[in-house]
Parts: sequence; structure tokens; C-alpha cells
Amino acid sequence: MRNHPIPPPSHAKQYRAIGLVRGQYTPSDDVLTRGIFTTADNIEINAVLLGRTLSLIKNHLDLSQPHLWVVYPRTRQTGDGLHLQIAGVWDPVALGPKEVPPAAPPATDEDLLPIRDGAFSIRGEVLFYDPDEQKVIVRIEQAPRRDSEAEKSFKISLTGLLPLDKPLGHFWDIRAELQGLVLHIEAATDIGLLPPKKRSKRQSAQGKPTPARGSKMLKKPRSRDRAPRSEKPRKPS
Repeated sequence: MRNHPIPPPSHAKQYRAIGLVRGQYTPSDDVLTRGIFTTADNIEINAVLLGRTLSLIKNHLDLSQPHLWVVYPRTRQTGDGLHLQIAGVWDPVALGPKEVPPAAPPATDEDLLPIRDGAFSIRGEVLFYDPDEQKVIVRIEQAPRRDSEAEKSFKISLTGLLPLDKPLGHFWDIRAELQGLVLHIEAATDIGLLPPKKRSKRQSAQGKPTPARGSKMLKKPRSRDRAPRSEKPRKPS
């Protein structure tokens, strides 16, 4: 039986946004997968249940009681509203060994997220940093589920300070704590500068933009296409 709800990163620059929150999930009247998550501080957060948790809830959990949930945080850039995706629950005693995922690779205490209410692991690229406002925006990449799908990404807003004057473009391992509706940085480690993004295929070798398919680019008229210049009136002889 695995002795930790969240495994350590599989490699140094593994993107992720995951955490633990204790509280009670109350589904809406018409659908089980959408509802309100009420924290131990009686703060309400919009939440959704991921498909893998449905059978767990129906067969093993009493939703009238609080639990320590494994969640994926999402923040809206307009207003920085917090939203939770519930991915599982950590209760080895109640669920038993059959309901707990298999053992994870050995890890040191520094690699593991503390098993406590409000602990979050945010790992990604810092896109924005304002030390005066103590605002940080991190981009998280999601691996495609199928080979035909493109990579997706989303942004997480946090508060706090980073121990680097120019953190943009660097990959960071951030430990955060949920304070109300805000993820606040407790500790941050700079993993290193990320390689520059590949240039768009629609950029020419000279760096000039090329028109997209179906569009037209205005051209200067050639000399033979230009309108003739008006001649000056001749003086009468």
C-alpha cells in the first residue's frame, strides 16, 4: 500500500498542480459531478468530481462527513477565482488497501508533499512576477492523453515572493498553502531556465510574418501598373 497520497515528481521538470484539502463536498441537486466544496474554515469553493472518483464516492464515502481530498487547483485570471477538480481522497483506514493506489518509488522527505490540509505542489514555468504586488503566474503543461491530441496548458495564480530577481522563463518547484481562496507560496526552488520556444512555422527566415492561408498581402504596385503622372499644361505659343 502506498504510504503517501501524492507521488514525488517523476523527473526534475515535471509539470503539475496538485494538493490536499480537507473539507466536505456537496453535489448540486441535478448532477453529482458538480457542486460546492466547503473547507474546514467554512469557505465555499466551486468544484467538480473527476470520473475516477465516482465509484469511490458511491460505494465507500459518506459525503456528510469531511475528508482529506486530493485536488487539482485551477484559477481564473479574471478575479483569480479558485476552482477545484477532485481527483481522489486520502483515507487509508476507511478505504482499505484495495482502494489505495499501488506503491510509488522510494523518495526522500524533501521530495514528498506534506500530508496536511492546504498543502499544494505547483511545478511549472513562471510567466509573470510582480514582487511589489506579490503576484506570481505559473504556466502548467498537460501531456496529451492521445497521440493525436496537442499539448494543453493552463495558468495558476499565486501570491508571495520568489528568491530570484529575474524568475521569468525558469521552471520552478513551488510549495504553496491554501489560505482562504488564495494559494500562497511557502517555498520555491529554481530548477533552471527553460529552452526558448520554437518559432512559428508562419515566420519566414528573415523573421517577417507570412500571410495565413486564405489571406492576402498587399503589394506595392509595379512601375507599369502605376497611374501616369499628370502632365504640366503647355504654355501657349
